[in-house]
Amino acid sequence: MKLDFYFARKFAVLFAGIFGVFFLLMTLIDLVEQISRFSARGVSFANIAELTLLNAPKGLYDIFPLVMILTTISLFLGLARSSELVVARASGRSALRSLLSPLLVATLIGVIAVAVFNPIVAATSKRYEILYESYSSGNAQVFSISGEGLWLRQGDEDGQAVIRASRADPAGSVFYDVTFLTYSATGGPISRIEAEAATLERGAWVMRNAKRWTLGDQNPESTAEQLAELTLPSNLTQERIRDSFGQPSTISIWDLPSYIGQLEEAGFSARRHAVWLQRELARPLFLVAMVMIASAFTMRHSRFGRTGLAVLASIMLGFTLYYIRNFAQILGENGQISIYLAAWAPPVASVMLALGLLLHMEDG
Repeated sequence: MKLDFYFARKFAVLFAGIFGVFFLLMTLIDLVEQISRFSARGVSFANIAELTLLNAPKGLYDIFPLVMILTTISLFLGLARSSELVVARASGRSALRSLLSPLLVATLIGVIAVAVFNPIVAATSKRYEILYESYSSGNAQVFSISGEGLWLRQGDEDGQAVIRASRADPAGSVFYDVTFLTYSATGGPISRIEAEAATLERGAWVMRNAKRWTLGDQNPESTAEQLAELTLPSNLTQERIRDSFGQPSTISIWDLPSYIGQLEEAGFSARRHAVWLQRELARPLFLVAMVMIASAFTMRHSRFGRTGLAVLASIMLGFTLYYIRNFAQILGENGQISIYLAAWAPPVASVMLALGLLLHMEDG
């Protein structure tokens, strides 16, 4: 039991160290990129540093599998060089038994990553996108969905517009039961428009069966206009709208089930979010697979030689499984395979492959 705690503590310390190194490297690289991108636009260094820190959690979350592989390699190469692994085997402990405690720590890290780190990544990513759009173009387009319907905001130097719709078509181009509230650049309301439907075309909203009130009048109803068709300029595009609600990484895993239901009620396809939800639930299993893959190549005595080749093979196999996992996600989002198959098949197959390698390379 003490040996299990020793291996577990060593694995956790190595993981924290490698995770910290990647945090520093990625933050410094991203800071240089953000400075080169926004310094000419007059954005202060404090705001650039804020952008960099907001973008860091997402990058770290994406490289969790790589950190797991490097942690496992560091653990077992260190144990092999100090002959601790040899002593453990000589005492009658099998290789799979020595791997048990690192696997439990990896599982715990995976669960914590999904339950705690995922909501942090979602919040920081959403804030980063809003600030990035504001600093890069000087205006903000915001999309949100709730039980009351869809809410959008568009704006430029001439003013803002808040848009509410009860539902939309799956392409995100036609919105039904729409209300527009336009504001001047100083923040005061200008007009209110209600329409049966609004179609987003290139550079403008085209509304059908619309009624417009001028809010500056003392009696807006007396001057209201009933129009069969009305056009309102817009800098929104269908791609921007779809991207606004199409990034499931900006939604906490705890909020995803209800958000998926709201998307489906609003008329949008929620398949992308459903695949992401199942993929996140399968993340701990995939991290366990990365530990097993790396250990299969490195749980050997250093005197056997070819250590560099074994390390390279474990990293390359890990990258291959990672890209297969991403490819399966794309197939699931496009409807080529089922949601559960896209999310769970790569982690399960990775575990089976790693277990086969362990049984083949070790005497058990």
